Amino acid sequence: MNSVVLVKLRGGRYVRGRMKSFDQHLNLLIEEAQEMQEDNKTRSLGTIIVRGDNVILISPSPK
Repeated sequence: MNSVVLVKLRGGRYVRGRMKSFDQHLNLLIEEAQEMQEDNKTRSLGTIIVRGDNVILISPSPK
């Protein structure tokens, strides 16, 4: 909790941000979220909720 994570989602999308909470369905609350795009650009998303059935992988974000 409160650490920066990298989340791989269905459809090949990646989101990086500070994980604030999760539940038994793996729904995630992520603050300071950024979508990682293929051309190494990022898009700021702010605070988001990711539905658990879209999550493929959660890992500590490389610095």
